[in-house]
Formats: sequence, C-alpha cells, structure tokens
Amino acid sequence: MNRLVEIRSQESLCRERAALDFERRVFWLGEAEEWEQRALDEIAYHFRECNVAHSELTRLELARS
Repeated sequence: MNRLVEIRSQESLCRERAALDFERRVFWLGEAEEWEQRALDEIAYHFRECNVAHSELTRLELARS
C-alpha cells in the first residue's frame, strides 16, 4: 500500500502545479489523470491479489475437510 500513497502523492503534486501554473494547466491536469489511473490500477491489483490468496486459503481449508 506504500506504493499507492506514493502514486496519490504524485497525483496531488500535479494537481497543485495545475493550480499554480496556468500556462501549463492542461498538461499538469493530464499528468494528474495518468497518476489517478495508476492509483486505480494499483487498487485493482491489490484486490486481485487478496482474492487469489483468499481463494487459495479457502481451497486448502476445503481440501482438509
């Protein structure tokens, strides 16, 4: 989850720059959107990993029964 914090920090930094740099606002907002998508991908990856681990644990428990 530390990776998610780092990604969100980059997104926030880009949004701050967009607010301060009017001439390059569109660029910085585009960068922020890319970081936001990376964050969503990271969250999805985390949940997939959790589901795989949970499924494997369930399968092992059922095999023991």
